[in-house]
Amino acid sequence: MKNVILYTQETCPPCHAEKIWLKENGIEFEERDIRKNDRFLQELIELGAAATPATVIKDQNGEEVILGFDQVQLAEKLGI
Repeated sequence: MKNVILYTQETCPPCHAEKIWLKENGIEFEERDIRKNDRFLQELIELGAAATPATVIKDQNGEEVILGFDQVQLAEKLGI
């Protein structure tokens, strides 16, 4: 099973688009708003990201980080 964490912020149109896309594809995810929690912002920085959305996909093989709303890469990594 894949664990999906989505780093977002309210003023980010691609974040809203990705949340809708994930829901439409039946993908459960944990949303981490970097403006509401400083720890989430720090985690985002540690991932090497400078903007949202950033998606972390974890499974038994490790984790993948996808920067931006890249539907092709997300679909590939999530098996959609």
